[in-house]
Amino acid sequence: MTNRLLTFLIFSLLTKSLFSQANEIFTNIVLIDSTHTFEIQQKIIYKNNSKDILNKVYLHNWGNSFSNNSTPLGKRFVEDYKKNFYFSKKKERGYSKIKNLTINYQPINFRELPKQQDILELTLNKPLHPKDSITISLFYSLKVPDSKFTGYGKTKTGYHLRFWQIVPAVYNEKWHLMSNLNMDDLYEDIANYNIKIKIPKKYHIESNLYQYKTNQENSIMYQLVGKEKKDIILSIDSRNRFKSLKTKTQEVKTDAFDKKITIEDSEKIITKQIEFIEKYLGKHPHNEIFVDRISINKNTLRELYGLPSWLKPFPLNFRWDINFFHSLSSKYVNDILIHNKREDYWFIDGLETFLMMEYLKEYYPNVTILGKYSNYWPIKNYNLSKLKQNDKFPFIYQFSARKFYDQPLKTPADSLSNFNRKVVSKYKSGLGFRYLKDYLDDNILQKSIRTFLYRNHLKLSSSSDFLTILKKNTQKDLNWFTGDYLTTAKKIDYKITSVKESKDSLKVTIKNKRNFPAPVALYGINKKQIKFKQWIPSIKKSKTISIKKGNYNKLALNYENTYPEHNSLDNFRKTNNKLINKPLQFRFFQDAEDPYYNQIFYYPDVKYNLYDGIILGVRLKNQPIIPHNLDFTLTPNYSTRSKNFTGAFSIAYNHFLETSSIYRIRYGINGSNFHYAPELSYNTFTPYISVSFRRKTLRDVGSKTLTSRLFYIKKAIPVENPITEQDRYKVLNFRYIYNNPNIIERLQYAVNFELANNFTKFSTDIRYLKFFDDERSFDLRLFGGFFLSNKSVGDYFSFGLNRSSDYLFEQNLFGRSESSGLFSQQFIISDAGFKSTYLEPQTANQFILAANTSVSLWKWFEVYNDFAVLKNKTSNPKFYYENGIRLNFIPNIFEFYFPIYSNQGWEISKSAYPTKVKFVITTNLDRIYNFIRRGIL
Repeated sequence: MTNRLLTFLIFSLLTKSLFSQANEIFTNIVLIDSTHTFEIQQKIIYKNNSKDILNKVYLHNWGNSFSNNSTPLGKRFVEDYKKNFYFSKKKERGYSKIKNLTINYQPINFRELPKQQDILELTLNKPLHPKDSITISLFYSLKVPDSKFTGYGKTKTGYHLRFWQIVPAVYNEKWHLMSNLNMDDLYEDIANYNIKIKIPKKYHIESNLYQYKTNQENSIMYQLVGKEKKDIILSIDSRNRFKSLKTKTQEVKTDAFDKKITIEDSEKIITKQIEFIEKYLGKHPHNEIFVDRISINKNTLRELYGLPSWLKPFPLNFRWDINFFHSLSSKYVNDILIHNKREDYWFIDGLETFLMMEYLKEYYPNVTILGKYSNYWPIKNYNLSKLKQNDKFPFIYQFSARKFYDQPLKTPADSLSNFNRKVVSKYKSGLGFRYLKDYLDDNILQKSIRTFLYRNHLKLSSSSDFLTILKKNTQKDLNWFTGDYLTTAKKIDYKITSVKESKDSLKVTIKNKRNFPAPVALYGINKKQIKFKQWIPSIKKSKTISIKKGNYNKLALNYENTYPEHNSLDNFRKTNNKLINKPLQFRFFQDAEDPYYNQIFYYPDVKYNLYDGIILGVRLKNQPIIPHNLDFTLTPNYSTRSKNFTGAFSIAYNHFLETSSIYRIRYGINGSNFHYAPELSYNTFTPYISVSFRRKTLRDVGSKTLTSRLFYIKKAIPVENPITEQDRYKVLNFRYIYNNPNIIERLQYAVNFELANNFTKFSTDIRYLKFFDDERSFDLRLFGGFFLSNKSVGDYFSFGLNRSSDYLFEQNLFGRSESSGLFSQQFIISDAGFKSTYLEPQTANQFILAANTSVSLWKWFEVYNDFAVLKNKTSNPKFYYENGIRLNFIPNIFEFYFPIYSNQGWEISKSAYPTKVKFVITTNLDRIYNFIRRGIL
């Protein structure tokens, strides 16, 4: 940019500011590279564009959100199951230190808001009247944090800054104040910017402002200017990260390009994208669009393509085209609108997702989620292979909604679970736009969007303005959308209950299965082709309509998945009123549900225990990828060592309660048959009821569960032995489990009550884990139990110092009856939880109290100490203790224990020490899955 052009831009900016209602921000900055600090002098001319008299002004100071663990951002990291910031070093963090602050060059009182260290409250010396302005002068140091926390800050090659400077909060009838929560959603008004920044010569700057640089002896001075801008991004880097891609009307600067695609091809794709976006949104307010890869991608999950890129399943340049369209359209919308995305996110997120749906529909209508592999045998036979790219939106929504994990679209974004914020709510709001487009017809939705954007171009706006315009453009009732669709998590769910045939018409009765009346689309289908379509207004309970006969033999609701529906399996009916005959279909592994078949899924099932050997079998399940409320599993097995057929089964029904403090009641029955000793099998039969309580919010990762189970146990015994109470017994078990798996400080406890013919016992298991830094922690387990009554013979039902006898057969033990050998060394913590081996089993038939502690010294290397008191009816209490080394590679999944010393003496000096080492290895897939998923859902 030439000096003359820059001078003209600055002159235009200053001239326009005399008449503009936009704020003005003038900034002088010096980068001190050695300390990653910016010394900033800033002048803000703040204009009161409201109708109210202001006595206070608020400034967002997000640079200070990295100052300590007690900031809203610090707490948010912990909620999101991230501990790298909590235990980070001081030099890795950031802060904003105010050295001087005046208004109209006079000192004023200001403060950080309590518990919101990134918001400044300024008390004015005199009221600020409408249309008047004040000059806020600041001098402050900005220490830049490491970019590993949010993507913004100090990088390996420079600095990538967003939300870095102090800016006025938005006042629109009230102050809209928001702390940094790593969501990139700062609500800020447009302003005219003039920034001068001095940086070392090794760096250069890219930004979303016009810029000019002047070389100095040891540094470079940049001047950055822009009018009616917001969200100023600075990339100060030693590398050239950004490229300029030009179209006829726009210049796009981006670091989100694909090196494998030529500049010429990239520009052709972007030209196509901009033309498509302009059709819906109109012209961009600026000639240059700055598309920043980190900013765009950090708050969304990757698109669910289904296959890795190296397999090249999709058309040429498809991935980059779709990814960049998402980035470009998102930037486009956010540059046009001044919108509170935290309180009113659904409109922008929905519009962006809707644009993606329309783009896929126009340019990639036949591309499936598995790409070309959808045509390969045997994949092509799966229903999943038939899903188009646009089908993933209702599919993912339904996956969450079936488990009632979705949240109302009017829920503030900071109260959404991460999965809902990044995926589900975006998809539901986008489907809402598609729903409206199909239902209203005549381009009413597109016209309303353009009108809204034109009227609110670079102005404060809200979704209510759009809804007002939409209602004026149609005669159809939209209360179902502005009401239940946006404000509740109610589910749309219809079915065809009957079809009555007359001479030339059909009377079709449609039932609303849930409490959400919304428009429903009825189709006539012949050989999977649409022959007839009609929209029916909201149905409260049920409605019968008449339609003409035609060349179709099936009727369907929501055949095109236009709107999100809770259950679409019962949407079909034959025109002769017969339920569609669904043949039974077997599928290897899982598949997307197919409304034309009753599906059974089968998997190979391989297990092992010492007595059965390798257990081979097949697991049969009725659950597709999106689960049903009723589920069953049948697992017939053949045991290679015992030469017997074994196996297990389960059947359960999930009853979800939408408004109660109870989230789900699960009714079920389990049963199994395996071997507990050589040639000796056992059978279990367990009916149960489990109550899961609702979390306070879906951001709460904790859980509370109450379960009642009745165990019927039958064990085979040697022929010469008489049957005892240990071979045939029933136990009624009640268990309450509370779990709060906080990433820094975790608490879990279980209360257990058991009632049997010959004993009644009570126990509790409390576990606490505290991290001191990223690699060191303290682990405490307390176990206590006592018998209310005990008439049992022997110690089979007694508490144990090591592991219990597992008489309920709950634990996955490879050699459950072994007292020596490798399989006796498998450790599953229960009862007193001791690891040392005693010559005689140590048990308690009256009372037990134990503590297990573990302190990590380095990463997975820990030292453990255990203490226990055991009391039997005929003896005095006995005290036990031990210590040793714990290698905790993956907690409760892969661990080793090396006993060192106990009240038996030095364990490490005894013979055959390797036989005393204990190990933890789990094959429990649920436990592994829960370990991986924390912080995502």
